[in-house]
Parts: sequence; structure tokens; C-alpha cells
Amino acid sequence: MRRVLAGVLACVFAISANASLAQDKPPLKLGGILDMSSLYADITGTGSETAAKMAAEDFGGTVLGRKIEIVVGDHLNKADLAANIARDMIDNQGVEMIFDVAASATALAAGEIAKARGKIIMFNGPGSIRLSNEACGAYTVHYVFDTFAQANVTGLAAVKSGLDTWFFLTADYAFGQDLEKDTSNVVVKSGGKVLGSVRHPINTSDFSSFLLQAQASKAKVIGLANAGGDTINAIKQGAEFGITKGGQKISPLLAFVTDIDSVGLETAQGLLLAEAFYWDLNDDTRAFSKRFMERTKRVPTSAQAGVYSSVMHYLQAVKAAGTTDAAAVMKVMKETPINDMFAKNGRIREDGRMVHDMYLFEVKKPSESKGRWDDYKLLATVPGDQAFQPLSESRCPLVKK
Repeated sequence: MRRVLAGVLACVFAISANASLAQDKPPLKLGGILDMSSLYADITGTGSETAAKMAAEDFGGTVLGRKIEIVVGDHLNKADLAANIARDMIDNQGVEMIFDVAASATALAAGEIAKARGKIIMFNGPGSIRLSNEACGAYTVHYVFDTFAQANVTGLAAVKSGLDTWFFLTADYAFGQDLEKDTSNVVVKSGGKVLGSVRHPINTSDFSSFLLQAQASKAKVIGLANAGGDTINAIKQGAEFGITKGGQKISPLLAFVTDIDSVGLETAQGLLLAEAFYWDLNDDTRAFSKRFMERTKRVPTSAQAGVYSSVMHYLQAVKAAGTTDAAAVMKVMKETPINDMFAKNGRIREDGRMVHDMYLFEVKKPSESKGRWDDYKLLATVPGDQAFQPLSESRCPLVKK
């Protein structure tokens, strides 16, 4: 009897000891560097934080005996602040992986910090093609979209439909410049012409002088190489100037469902745009989006859906690798296809580009919409290997030629 009791007590002590050890382990911290208060807040912001927390919860809340903790910082669209937040997260807070980093200038700055410290950084909100080219790194992943894919999907479709002369309104920073350049290349290669461009400061409230130049160009398409609040303001003010009624078409080269909601279907109807995700694509996207909406009262943007997918993919790789070591985790992430509500047979290439299908949508007329957020008609699904820059054209130093 004593032996049995001793055995039971030993088991109890062992379980208690293991539980205590698990509690003693530091949490696994994942850091989101987000735009919480400026022109990209709707695209990423609190929605990206929510998406990351949903992924952590759906994964089970712990990995390798460590509680998963999401921490976030607001970069205010300042590159130096994004770099400082990344530095603080890694050096002082013990963050193992950084996600989102909305906006390209801030992403390029934070990416250099993560690269120098050998930490994984997964970009969901920024679009600059440089992130998987000149600025690529061994632990860098560009997950949702980029300027090449946006230009390729939207520009090619427009020129094929006869919209073959373009003028650009371009946000004057890395993302806008890359988007204009990549779209111009697609237009010219497809037989179209670029008649000119004008650059505007980020977060512009008055587009009148820029729109007048675009109107005067007589280009069939005014390409908006900007994002967020800038895209919304340019579309709204373009409508006030009667640009579309005058026969010119405005093409937002990066727009999100939240932008279309802000503009309204009356003004946005007929716009062609490329997206990496839409809440109403299929049963999987609708199921995720329903849960997301219960928390946020809004549908997820492609960037926010990408945050959920990338955080989940990272956690699954940590579990499979049995460690948070960046090299071991990245090896598993690159070897494992991504199949979830965001991507089917997605894969991370050696340049860090996550390749997946892209979609060409047309914005519905008000008469076609069944209610708020029912904004898009699917025109085409473009396979990832056709949408994104071919590896053979990569300027990433890690790619073996």
C-alpha cells in the first residue's frame, strides 16, 4: 500500500513539476508593427492585431510549452520609428517574429533591423517589390501582395481591354514609385503608352492640382499608385472633377475592400482592381470573415487575412521544428505548402516571396450589391506563377542564378 501511495505521489509531483516548468517558460512573443492611427489604419491597424490574436487562439494558445503573446506598436508611418520599434521589440521585449509592418518605407527600415538580428519578419501590409528583391533576407517573407503582382494583374487586364494610354498619380515614396514603375513596364510591354506622371506627398488631402494634370493628359487611364486614405481621396475628388464622366477611367493600383466601402459604390462602380483575398470568395473565406466580423464589425482586408495565415504558418513551423531558432523555423516554412482560407498550395520561395493566386475584380454597381461589403465581381483568377515576378528576374542576392 505504501509503495502504491508513493507511486501516486511521485506521479502527482512529476505532473506538478512539469506544469510549473511550463509556467516558468517565457512567453513566445510575436510583434506587430502597425499603422494604428494614420492613412493605413483600416487596412492593417487593430484588424491585423485581431487577426494575429485569432491565429494564436486557434492554434491553441501555446507552442512548445510557451504561451503565445501578441504585442503591437504604432509606427505612425515613420520609417525611423518603425526601426526603433523593431529594435525595442527584439532587443528588449524578446520578440521572436515580427509581422505586418504596413507601408513600404517602414517595412524596409524594420526589415533591416530584423535582418541584422537574425529574426524572422513577415510582411503583410507593405507592397514594395524591393522587399523580395534588393532588400530580401534569409528570414524575410513577403506574404500578401507586391507592386509587381498588382501591376501585372490590373495593368495587363486594362491594356487588353483597350485602355492603353496611362497617366500616373504616384505617392512619393518607395511603394508608390515601385508601383508606378512596375505598372508602366506592364503597360508598355503590352503595347500601351505612358503619357506622364505626377508625384504627390503621402497623406495628401487636396488632389486638385494633380488631378488637373492627369485630366489634361487625355490619358484613357489615370493610374493611382498610392494606397489607403490617398487612394480614397483621389477617387472621391476625381469624381467631383467629373473625370470618369469625361471618359477617363480611374484605376486604383492598390485598393482594399475597406477603401471601396469608404468611397461608396456610387463613385467606385466599375473600378478594376487586383486583390490577394476577398471575404466572399468561397466557404473558407466566408467562415473566417464571419468570425473576424464578430470581433471587429468589419470584413478583413487581404492584409489582415494574410496576418492570420502567416502567423498560423509560423506557429505550425515552430511546432514542427521543435524550436524558435529562425533558421530551423524558416526551413520548415519554406518546405511546407500553405493551404488555408488565404491560399491554396501557396509556397515561400528562396527570395522570400510567398507565391499564391491573385484575383482581378470589378467593383459592383449599387444595383448589383446585396448589402454593405458586397462590393466585388470576380473577373479572373491569376495563378501565382503568372501574377508574381518570376524567380529568373529576381534581384535578391539569395537566389542562385
